[in-house]
Amino acid sequence: MAPKPAPETNPQTTLRAGLPDRYLTPEDLIEMFSLPSIETLYTWRKTGVGPPAIRIGKYLRYDPATVRTWVMSNTEAAA
Repeated sequence: MAPKPAPETNPQTTLRAGLPDRYLTPEDLIEMFSLPSIETLYTWRKTGVGPPAIRIGKYLRYDPATVRTWVMSNTEAAA
């Protein structure tokens, strides 16, 4: 019996194809939005610009559905 292929872990592909079954990490969002550094994401959080995060213990996590909603609400309509 052939082994199962590894699940897709690229956050950009995952959000395009459907919602992942796990919360996203700050590193996932940095890769997804091609941010220059984690400080950019933390500044977004501090100023209320970026997608809302939840705290699980000492870790920040992002609900994929909330991130998608945030992206859709911040996408400019085509002219």
